[in-house]
Amino acid sequence: MELTPYVEKLQAELAVAAETAGEEARALAERLAVPLESAIRLTLLEALSAAADEITRELAPGSVEVRLRGLNPAFVVNTRQSPPDEPLAAPATAPAWDDTAGEKGATSRINLRLPDELKARIDEAAARERLSANSWLVRAAAAALDAGAAPRPAARPGGTDLGRRYTGWAR
Repeated sequence: MELTPYVEKLQAELAVAAETAGEEARALAERLAVPLESAIRLTLLEALSAAADEITRELAPGSVEVRLRGLNPAFVVNTRQSPPDEPLAAPATAPAWDDTAGEKGATSRINLRLPDELKARIDEAAARERLSANSWLVRAAAAALDAGAAPRPAARPGGTDLGRRYTGWAR
């Protein structure tokens, strides 16, 4: 889906609105048009993501995802459904996260950058459980936190770091 026509339309609407306020407002609108482009794109992407989430809730067990390709979003529709005589596979353990919690309380959005190989593995794992990648990541993070798993300290460049630090002199 190409967002550029929508961004240009909003910029044109801003220019028309500024025309009615005079020359100074028109000059300000022209200076603001380019910096506002990223904010407009982000707002449109958030609206598309919210719509995809709403459609996914209605489409279960299928899903709709919005993926960013360059500057343009693309919809990915997964209509995978189990055969009528095959029940959906239940998770081995009860999920550590209640997917309806977002409806009860506030949710937060983060931007996470993953290596392509890890992203592909997450997508495969989510597909096996018939979940969106987002739901799978939420469950995995909640399970790790509920299990008391603490992040391991990162290895120091050039050597191993077992989480211990020594200071002082040695001979």
